[in-house]
Amino acid sequence: MKLITSLFFFLFSGQLLASEGGFTWLGPISHHFHIPQHVLALVLVGIMLTALGVVYRLKLSKVENIIIPDKGITTRNIVEALGQFIYNQCQAIMGENNAKKYFPLMITFFILIFASNLLGLIPGLIPPTDHLSTTLALGVISFLYYNYIGCKEQGVINYIKHFAGPVWYAAVLIFPLEIVSNIFRPFTLALRLRGNMMGDHLVLQVFSEIIPNKLPPIANQIMAVLAPMPFFLLGMLVCFIQAFVFTMLSIVYIGLVANAHHDHDEHHQAAHH
Repeated sequence: MKLITSLFFFLFSGQLLASEGGFTWLGPISHHFHIPQHVLALVLVGIMLTALGVVYRLKLSKVENIIIPDKGITTRNIVEALGQFIYNQCQAIMGENNAKKYFPLMITFFILIFASNLLGLIPGLIPPTDHLSTTLALGVISFLYYNYIGCKEQGVINYIKHFAGPVWYAAVLIFPLEIVSNIFRPFTLALRLRGNMMGDHLVLQVFSEIIPNKLPPIANQIMAVLAPMPFFLLGMLVCFIQAFVFTMLSIVYIGLVANAHHDHDEHHQAAHH
C-alpha cells in the first residue's frame, strides 16, 4: 500500500512540478541545445508513434487472417479501434469516396494530438499541445489543406464564389463575413485545443495544492493521491475529447468543400433534365 501510494504521489507531484514550470526531463536538453521544450516534446511524440507503428506492423505481419481481431486488449486492437472510429466519422460526414481519400490526414491529426495530450500526464513532461505555436501550426495545416481541397475540387474561381452565398444581391454582406469566418478558423482550432489542455493542468494544480499540511505524513500522502485523482482521470478524457473535436472540425471543413462540388453537379444535372 505504501509503495502504491508513493507511486501515485510521484505521478501527481511530477505533473504538478511540470505544470508549475519546475523540473522537466527535457529541460536540460532544451537548455543545452537552445530548443524549446514543446518542440522536443513533439519530436518525442513522433519517435513514440513511429515505434508504435513499427510494433503494429510487426504484429500485423504475423497475423494469418487480418479480419479477425486479436483476443483481449492488444496494441493491434487499440490502433485498429481508433482507426475505425475516425474512419466511421469521415464516412458519415464526407461519404465513402471522400473518406478513403482524406482519412490518412484525419487519423494523423487525431493520433498526433491525442498522443501529445497524453504526454502531459507523464511526470516531468509538458505536452506539445500546451503551447500555442504547436496548436496554431496544426490549425494552419488544417486550414491550408481544406482550402486546397476546395480549390482542387471546385476550381479556384468557383471556390471563391461560394463565399458569396446563394443569391447575388446578398453577396456584399455575406462575402466579407464568410471570408473573415474562414480566416479565423485556424485560430479558433488552435485556441480551443491549447486553452483546454492548459486548463486541465491548472485544475490538477489547484486541487493538488489544497491538501492540508497539518495531517500525519501517511495521511498527507493519501490525500495527495485521492484529491487530484478524479481530475487526473478527467484529464485523460479531456485528452481524447480535444483530439476528437479538432479532428471532427477538420473533417467537417473538408467535407463541406469536397462535397460542395458534387452537390453543384447534381443540381446542374437535375436542372438540365
